Amino acid sequence: MKLTKLYPLIWFFQLVPFIALCQINENNHEEKRTYFTRSLENSEITIDGKFDDPAWQNVEWAGDFTQRDPIDGAPPSQKTAFKVMYDAKYMYFAIKAYDTAPDSIVKRMSRRDGFEGDFVEVNIDSYHDLTNAFSFTVSVSGVIGDEAISNNGRNWDSNWDAIWWAKTTIDKEGWNAEIRIPLSQLRFTNSENLTWGLQVTRRLFRNNERSYWQYIPKDSPGWVHLFGELKGLKGIKPQKQLEIAPFVLARNDRGKKEEGNPYKTGSEYSANAGVDGKIGITSDITLDFTINPDFGQVEADPSQLNLSTFEIFLRERRPFFIEGRNTLSFPGTRSNAGGNFSRDNLVYTRRIGKSPSYEPETEEGQFIDQPKVVPILGAFKLTGKNKNGFAFGVMNNITMATTAEIDTKGEKSEETVEPFTNYFVARATQDINQGNSVVGIAFTATNRTIDSDNLRFLHTDAYSGGIDFLHQWKDRSYYIQGNFMVSHVEGDPEAITNTQESGRHFFQRPDASYVNVDTTATSMTGTGGYLKFGRNGGSPWRYEIGGTWRSPKFEINDIGFMNAADLMNQWSMVGYQTLQPVSIFRRINANVRQYAYFDYGGKNTYLGLHGNVNLEFKNFWEFSTGGSLQRQRLSNFMLRGGPAFLRPNRNQFWYNIESDGRKKLAFEFGNEFAVTQDNAGKNFDAWVGMNYRPINALEIGIFPFISYNQDHIQYVTTEANTAGDNYVLGRIEQHTTGVTIRGNLILRPNLSLQYYAQPFASRGDYYDFKRVEDPRAGKYENRIHTFTTDEISYNSENEEYTVFDQNGNYTFGKPDFDVIDFNSNLVLRWEYKPGCTFFMVWSQGRGDLAEPFREFSFSEIVNGIFDSPSENVFIAKLTYRFRK
Repeated sequence: MKLTKLYPLIWFFQLVPFIALCQINENNHEEKRTYFTRSLENSEITIDGKFDDPAWQNVEWAGDFTQRDPIDGAPPSQKTAFKVMYDAKYMYFAIKAYDTAPDSIVKRMSRRDGFEGDFVEVNIDSYHDLTNAFSFTVSVSGVIGDEAISNNGRNWDSNWDAIWWAKTTIDKEGWNAEIRIPLSQLRFTNSENLTWGLQVTRRLFRNNERSYWQYIPKDSPGWVHLFGELKGLKGIKPQKQLEIAPFVLARNDRGKKEEGNPYKTGSEYSANAGVDGKIGITSDITLDFTINPDFGQVEADPSQLNLSTFEIFLRERRPFFIEGRNTLSFPGTRSNAGGNFSRDNLVYTRRIGKSPSYEPETEEGQFIDQPKVVPILGAFKLTGKNKNGFAFGVMNNITMATTAEIDTKGEKSEETVEPFTNYFVARATQDINQGNSVVGIAFTATNRTIDSDNLRFLHTDAYSGGIDFLHQWKDRSYYIQGNFMVSHVEGDPEAITNTQESGRHFFQRPDASYVNVDTTATSMTGTGGYLKFGRNGGSPWRYEIGGTWRSPKFEINDIGFMNAADLMNQWSMVGYQTLQPVSIFRRINANVRQYAYFDYGGKNTYLGLHGNVNLEFKNFWEFSTGGSLQRQRLSNFMLRGGPAFLRPNRNQFWYNIESDGRKKLAFEFGNEFAVTQDNAGKNFDAWVGMNYRPINALEIGIFPFISYNQDHIQYVTTEANTAGDNYVLGRIEQHTTGVTIRGNLILRPNLSLQYYAQPFASRGDYYDFKRVEDPRAGKYENRIHTFTTDEISYNSENEEYTVFDQNGNYTFGKPDFDVIDFNSNLVLRWEYKPGCTFFMVWSQGRGDLAEPFREFSFSEIVNGIFDSPSENVFIAKLTYRFRK
């Protein structure tokens, strides 16, 4: 397809939003409902799930729920009712889930925040800011879950763990949930008479049905601002929360013993201690802190093999950094259309406590004790929001200077591998017009104390900041949103040169006349941002149009995340969702997205048309499919600092099928296919998943996958001769396979045994080596020259290729690879008191193949895993929480 044929499609999707603006329909939301509560005064309520305390007779039942799924606006198939009371310390909820078939109630067990089986849920907007709320869920089996809701329901943070109590019972009328929530877990203003936002939800699992007290249609443009209201709260005072949670830990590391290596003795014992805390400074401000934190019970990252110049984004898994992250987050873009900038953020906490930046080289006879992570000495977060809609967050983290110890024939020496570093983040937002508009500001600072020459490649100081805004109208159905960011880094000329030449910038590109490497520079400043307009509710149609930019000198990766600078993009998206079941479908979602990318030199580096469709059938099976047409694939990064290379056009297609997830045995499978034109490559991925629940307390999941990648122009190396740089490519044949295994045994709602494992293997073989000739030639065959047998030879003894060139011969190593990895985690978690936990953890890692793969067969991979040396870690950790 010629590029000119894509332009009409691009302009069509640009015009759709403006055409739709002429067809605005008013939103028809149900009026807000109100529940009037009362104080317990001198009465008491015992949390036993029976509602037999006399105090419950002093308030009325509320009911008349409305179904949202599967039939939006229909009456629910079973009735639900609730009551609310309070005293000076607690909120109390009684929820009656009527059921005409009590024997059919699904009593699945799960770990905390599992949300399995039948459950009821309470959402409380105690700030009454129409934007943020707290969610408390209890399943019929007694498992609790809690989430912090932000951004008007667009973000649900299940890593927020409050301390509260719930008890459930089953009787002939259905099942009951009795809940007690400490006021200290909520945030609200100091006022004699309060009004809070309130929503109560019920899920009837066997029908996959959800019903709500305050009906909020599917096409609504938000969530929290449409809650009903809880009134009658008089005389309660905000509680100053105080929670201190010290921990003690014992650890045993076991690995293969290496003769003569003092750092690999086969077994090592250690002990540790630290403390976490939460202090309510005022009713509006909370301080979270941690000293010498431990994250030993955190699940390992999935194995991935990266052959690109771009960094792999890793999900944050550590509780301290996860809880409340929405308060501090400053995304580089917020696009419903996704795109290359969707991961960008000024704050990427995986930088804190990462592996050291430097690893010393050792000579024969030397042994090194290289730390795996940089210890975090301490960290704190100060967050708050007042009654006027001003919210803020401040986080500071200190990591210690870290050294590697080197043993040279018994003589010990140390070398610094990470400097003492301070990471600082500040964020503030102001709600305007009851949250219909929001403005915000952010600032980050990374400051390192570098006193070792081997660390001069690191920035001494890195700063970033930004302002952002959101304006919504027509009951928040329409919005315009954007931000502006600035970055500034300082350091030794080596550090700034290293940044300019890194895979995010490549200032050394010979065809980029607008940038150049300045080896004397000691600082670098850049900008980034985005602007978008769209419709997000009030209709089954949704759309968005916007643009993003990153200037060539924009750099935030000291504490943020960004894969590439020197890019601008424009996107548009149109989506449609059904609001009611149609024919054989319960739900239909579809969208089409268009992208156009440019660099700061004015080159068009990408044109794409992407789309997907998701269909849910009335039998609860799902079918998803999608694809993309990718054109003008001009890569500034493919040749690792070389000129831009025009990759051939690419077409992609994928699909995924999921069975009914309510069944004891559920599965999914899918494929992805991609073909690069001019016979330049192809990709095939296949996956299958199985989730099995033989009993309510046990869940087993197995998710294997295979991948085949053939790329005829995979970058290999850059070698110089008298003619200059020679960019060598090759045809890679890559086979990858792996399986993710998860198991959860829930012995009681507060006692669980969890298992995670992922064996992973990948083999890559290179053939048909070639040299880049004219990287932007109109014809693909003119962009490359494939070496003949007379032009290249292979030496099997030193595993090197030699290219015979009239301008000077050059050699490069054999790029073939064989990778194997195995990570597993077995965790026993016992919450012996609310907020107090005991962990026992066994982690195992395997890798370092003794021999390369030959056939890449199942037996060979299994043998390779078990023949690889293992590293085992055993941890016992006890945490006790003191509360006031």
